[in-house]
Amino acid sequence: MGGNGKRRWKISFYSRSKPTQTQHQQQQPPKEFLCPISGSLMFDPVVVSSGQTFERLSVQVCHDLGFIPTLQDNSLPDFTNVIPNLAIKTTIQNWCDSSGTQHPPAPDYSSLEEIIREKMKFSSPSASSLSKSMQLSPDIRVSERELLKAVAENPPVLFSHANTELPPRVNHFYSSSSEESVIVNTAATPSASPLTPLPLATRPACYSSSSSSSNSIAESETLTVTENPKLSREEHEIVEKLKSLDVRDQEQGLISLRKITRTKEETRVSLCTPRLLSALRTLVPSRYFSVQTNAIASLVNLSLEKVNKVKIVRSGFIPLLIDVLKGGFDEAQEHAAGALFSLALEDENKMAIGVLGALQPLMHMLRAESERARHDSSLALYHLSLIQSNRVKLVKLGAVSMLLSMVKSGDLASRLLLVLCNLAACNEGRSAMLDANAVAILVGILREGGGGDSEVIRENCVAALFALSHGSMRFKGLAKEARAVEVLREIEERGSNRAREKAKRILMMMRGRDEEDEDIYWEEVLESGGISRTRHRAAGRNLPGPNTTNF
Repeated sequence: MGGNGKRRWKISFYSRSKPTQTQHQQQQPPKEFLCPISGSLMFDPVVVSSGQTFERLSVQVCHDLGFIPTLQDNSLPDFTNVIPNLAIKTTIQNWCDSSGTQHPPAPDYSSLEEIIREKMKFSSPSASSLSKSMQLSPDIRVSERELLKAVAENPPVLFSHANTELPPRVNHFYSSSSEESVIVNTAATPSASPLTPLPLATRPACYSSSSSSSNSIAESETLTVTENPKLSREEHEIVEKLKSLDVRDQEQGLISLRKITRTKEETRVSLCTPRLLSALRTLVPSRYFSVQTNAIASLVNLSLEKVNKVKIVRSGFIPLLIDVLKGGFDEAQEHAAGALFSLALEDENKMAIGVLGALQPLMHMLRAESERARHDSSLALYHLSLIQSNRVKLVKLGAVSMLLSMVKSGDLASRLLLVLCNLAACNEGRSAMLDANAVAILVGILREGGGGDSEVIRENCVAALFALSHGSMRFKGLAKEARAVEVLREIEERGSNRAREKAKRILMMMRGRDEEDEDIYWEEVLESGGISRTRHRAAGRNLPGPNTTNF
């Protein structure tokens, strides 16, 4: 240590040895970088309606040949829509650069055609006949094509049915206070992001397993599911009603499905099959209020089980739910937001939901009149913003200024601060928040006491400030300008344990760069200048980094 109390760093130049060609050859690309059809690194990856990522030309060749491949998990992709997957494309290019692998070349149409024709030889007869029927009937509608695909690829599956009247809408579907967003100590949950509070709500607000209202379905009418062979006929009747051209039959089938999946976990799992999902998918765009609303409410019930979440996304529901958010019935929009929240809980779905275009409609729903729609949309955005690609998309969509404005007005403040914490964990989000005067806004909220749910809001404000201060050279000046020190000192003395710890760390950084902050600074110098140093760290004092996701 020098006389001025600052640490002296040992700087040394070194040469990095390049990996040998043998080492390059031993590195195999991650499975998600390979097209499921061609098995090669993807040159132009696209996300299809069912959520999987393929090489664009592979999808085109399959479409030209009228072929629908069966994937390794026995699922059938939906090629109705394709959207460029820029996030995985960039990740593939970065992996090629870091591993010394040549960037994937543009695929050749004739080579892909040969590969796909070879796969067609070994496909099931039903799939082949389906492909031919699709080729011979170019005018066939998408919904009919999906039904044909489901019938051709899956044996008859039977579903339960109960003949009931459409119950009037009740207000008791809203979740209880125990399902509200709850903040936990991240020390108790090692898997949680160190920068972001964790909401524990895992059920959409539009879902309720029971209701005490006299208008709700009576206890005696609630269906119970047991292993009874007699149920097979009733199950079959539900699917037939969903596929019926009679709207009244569709209503009755959906009411039965909604009731039977409301409380029974095992029923939700057993009913979530390709045949049922195919029939249910055709009813989501319905312009009949009761059909559209009950179809999406049934989907919410099915999505509550973890094993169903990926299956639902891969069945092509996301574009339909997005369309409902843009122009469906009000109650259907509530359920659509709840379904997207429920599906976003599964890590494997997060990128697909973002790429398929759900972020902007969810942002729009934050200003909806329905409290349930706003609640579920905010939590859907929180879970979707846990991955880097969606954070960048939200920043480009202008989410930062919108969220800060809503937080400042007190609307959904406790929940939207969670999203801002996630955005502050990436460079793009952090820069956008600093440019949008986020430091002054957050300090102002703390100075005013936080408003409703004041303790939770104060904790989340401090967490957002902590995320902004992490690795930022601009934060210190902006915080001093906003007179943040006096506010943070008060929180350090009187705040909750979690808020006190974060406030203490911010104040340490503002008083002068401690060794943790110098460590961050030198990491930036090393990355830009190609030099190395001997690290000196105090035991157990490593500053946690942003919660980034590798793809």
